[in-house]
Amino acid sequence: MPTLDPAQLVGYRPPPFSVAYDEHDVALYALGVGAPADPLDPDELKFVYELSGAGFVALPTFSTIALSRLVTTLLGGLPGVPDFNPMLLVHGEHAITLLRPTPTRGTLEVRPHVSAVYDKGSGAVIIIDLGVFAPDGGEIATHQASLFIRGMGGFGGERGASSVDLTPDRAPDMTHEERTSPAQALLYRLSGDSNPLHADPALAALGGFDRPILHGLCSYGYAARAILKHRCGSDPARLREMRARFAKPVFPGETLRTDLWRDGDQIFFRTTVVERGEVALSHGMART
Repeated sequence: MPTLDPAQLVGYRPPPFSVAYDEHDVALYALGVGAPADPLDPDELKFVYELSGAGFVALPTFSTIALSRLVTTLLGGLPGVPDFNPMLLVHGEHAITLLRPTPTRGTLEVRPHVSAVYDKGSGAVIIIDLGVFAPDGGEIATHQASLFIRGMGGFGGERGASSVDLTPDRAPDMTHEERTSPAQALLYRLSGDSNPLHADPALAALGGFDRPILHGLCSYGYAARAILKHRCGSDPARLREMRARFAKPVFPGETLRTDLWRDGDQIFFRTTVVERGEVALSHGMART
């Protein structure tokens, strides 16, 4: 595989772009990340029903759809990055800082920036920062995404610091368990992530999977809902920060168990695939 050139890539600012959306997109995203677990639960119905008596609101992770749109654009080419099989691109880690609630309709203005590139030997890690703004100019959220391209390492760059998993070594304070739908990835992709790795069995096989996998940000949304339910009273305005590493793939139809540990305004969490006993989301931390 040709060599990546970090000198061309670090500091690159892809063109800003906008994402127009309305109540249907907000509801579709919530359905894509499993809401409502119980259609009669008003605390979750408000994420998918615009006439909810509890008041229709967007999930706090809704703006992650901006990254999905960006990744689709980036596959068209980045300076200093040779052409590669998109099936070799995986989402490594994701962090979001929430600054204000997301309106249930409008246009998200997105300003991306490549802040770092690391050489992990077996692949390259590209760090992309996103600022997400409302039409009035106010910043809604900041995101930092770690994108891993398998097979593109060895270019001689810095390896980067290893993140530390601070999850307590004790029984969790609470546990939340939900089964995903066999069609979960096909539903979630309608919010903007059209990578065929999540839909096409033949192309998923090129990525080394025996069937399509669930989007990492879909599992991330499931974990966010667990945090909202157990630590935020289902109020999205109370969640201020969330980060996690995508440790193992999840297959649609599998059951996700999110364990949570309380530590003041911090919450540590880990999401495990129940059927296989494998950790899907590690290094999880949130603040309320």
